Amino acid sequence: MNLIEEIKKRSVHVDEGIREMLPIKQPEELYKAARYLPDAGGKRLRPAALILTAEAVGSDLQTVLPAAVAVELVHNFTLMHDDIMDRDDVRRGMPAAHVKWGEPGAILAGDTLYSRAFEIITRMDNDPARIVKCIDILARTCTEICEGQWLDVEFEHKGMVSENEYLQMVEKKTAVLYGAACKIGALLGGSSLEVAEQMYEFGRMIGIAFQIYDDVLDIVTPEEVLGKVRGSDIMEGKKTLIAIHALTSGLQLEIFGKGKASKGQLEDAIRQLEEAGSIEYARNVALSYIRDGKAKLDVLEGSQAKEILLAIADYMVERSY
Repeated sequence: MNLIEEIKKRSVHVDEGIREMLPIKQPEELYKAARYLPDAGGKRLRPAALILTAEAVGSDLQTVLPAAVAVELVHNFTLMHDDIMDRDDVRRGMPAAHVKWGEPGAILAGDTLYSRAFEIITRMDNDPARIVKCIDILARTCTEICEGQWLDVEFEHKGMVSENEYLQMVEKKTAVLYGAACKIGALLGGSSLEVAEQMYEFGRMIGIAFQIYDDVLDIVTPEEVLGKVRGSDIMEGKKTLIAIHALTSGLQLEIFGKGKASKGQLEDAIRQLEEAGSIEYARNVALSYIRDGKAKLDVLEGSQAKEILLAIADYMVERSY
């Protein structure tokens, strides 16, 4: 099985759905800005997880496609606002939306993605009670993402952050959308609430691992592969699991929180983190979440969709960007 090909088989339908459900209309620049990030690509892991979860409980792609599109739009909404808050000028190898349209334009484009996502779900052809439940799940998830983003910003001004505090932030900022995607896919696919809850836990756990490993990739992946400035988390002073492990181990990183660094200074900081075991520690924590998450799929009967979900879990900590 080729995982990337299996995801592409489904993401091509998501891409078509985005073009159909978020057409460019007047005011044209607003919708061009709203479509900017979704059209730029991305891994489509969240909508793929939603579709595959639905397939794993006996449904099909077309039944849940609008929900998959909605989840992808919410994800892109969070990225657009995240770039504004973090002052990141590059996303997916291109100028960030706020660089191209200015901050007011990017905010409005993000808000358009957010509101359109809920409008799309309300128009689904499914059991009304299940649709209402899924709207509730997505709305609560958006609130939790905001809570997680707030914690992330707050951590920048705290002297020390514990590992538990970091994991709580990561769960809210990143993992809950994976959990919501899997739960929504299961519910709209016709599963019981009990199975849907297990699917939520699967998504939540691999989502935590995804973010931890994302922090690893920020340090070890070349910029041309990463699509953004390498080592930005260190220079910005972000309290990632790597940084928390290093700081609690007594490591003093010269460039931590300095905003910028020379190539030599960055390479030296990375060497220190490797020698302290901080990068390997983060990898191992991510792997433990993947193991626990995969166990949640035991409630599913054997199927190709289940095997692909298991492969997606492994991919979270094996990818190069």
